[in-house]
Amino acid sequence: MSSTPPVVDVHTHAMPMPLLRELERRGLADLSRSAERVLLLDPDLCGLAPGAPVPLAPEQHDMERRLAAMTAMGVDHQAVAAPPFVFASESGDDRLVLEVTRLVNDALAEFAAGSGGRLSALATVPVGHPGAVPELVRCLDDFGMAGATIGTFGGGRELDDPVNEDLWRELAARRCFTLLHPSRVSSRDRLADYHLVQLLGYPMETALATARLIFGGVLDRHDLVLCLAHGGGCLPAAGGRLDLGWRRKPVARVTSRTPSDYLRRLRYDTAVFDPGVLGRLVEDVTAAHVLLGTDAPFDLADDDPVGTVRALGVDAERQAAILGGNAARLLGVRVVPAARNGPAAPPGPLSTTVEGRTS
Repeated sequence: MSSTPPVVDVHTHAMPMPLLRELERRGLADLSRSAERVLLLDPDLCGLAPGAPVPLAPEQHDMERRLAAMTAMGVDHQAVAAPPFVFASESGDDRLVLEVTRLVNDALAEFAAGSGGRLSALATVPVGHPGAVPELVRCLDDFGMAGATIGTFGGGRELDDPVNEDLWRELAARRCFTLLHPSRVSSRDRLADYHLVQLLGYPMETALATARLIFGGVLDRHDLVLCLAHGGGCLPAAGGRLDLGWRRKPVARVTSRTPSDYLRRLRYDTAVFDPGVLGRLVEDVTAAHVLLGTDAPFDLADDDPVGTVRALGVDAERQAAILGGNAARLLGVRVVPAARNGPAAPPGPLSTTVEGRTS
């Protein structure tokens, strides 16, 4: 095996075409503009305004192009999750949410299985809804998925709502890698212009949801293997303020430790798009808690993730951990480095072996 450290991307997305066609058949999607790389989704599903375009890069569903893009980026393996546009996070229709979630997970399992071992699927878990735990178990046990992804809100409930207790218990018991991805925003009308829903609303949403996990005691009750997308959004910068409130406001003194203590227990991806910010994150939480993530293949993605990590100037051991060592261990996969900077090989025998998950 090559001595080159494996490169594993924990934050990527896919929308397989069988899923999109089924959603269109049910009147929940419109593929008429797919040639323009645009997808339209029902507002109850995507949480966007009616007619809002969702980017549809070919790599979302075309395996050959996806593998070629991975190779060009120097990425050996991707954990692939559904994007939040199919989470239906703001829908109160349990039947719709669970039906779509099953469709999503079925499609992702099939998509990853055709990757020649270069993709691991993450189960979409409908937080806030009854049926979340059975769907998680189905994906992990029946499909052998490597982990899970959850939104920041669901079923009209926050993440610290008691309805999610069984889910946290199951995730913790299995030591299941879980990517927390923003799936809605607050005050949508104030974020309607300038693409601020995603540029600013998403980082704020991650901070809000994680703060509720801390103050709501979820992280005291459950030892989760939780990775925050986009480097935790606004949360790392707010740690000091949360600590100040914990010390001075009795209503916030509800945990045994300061909020920043909990922040250092979490994992974070590298998708912050600023070398100074990423360097500070690594310094604050250590390289052992940072995992490479790109947000590919959306347009707001890191196109040179290996260069991003190398620019940190950390030693070889920490660099290897961030590039893929941490992720491979948490996902329970053994990664064989793919050919770099050349055409992608067609799918062939599996080069990735799913092993028992470890913390």
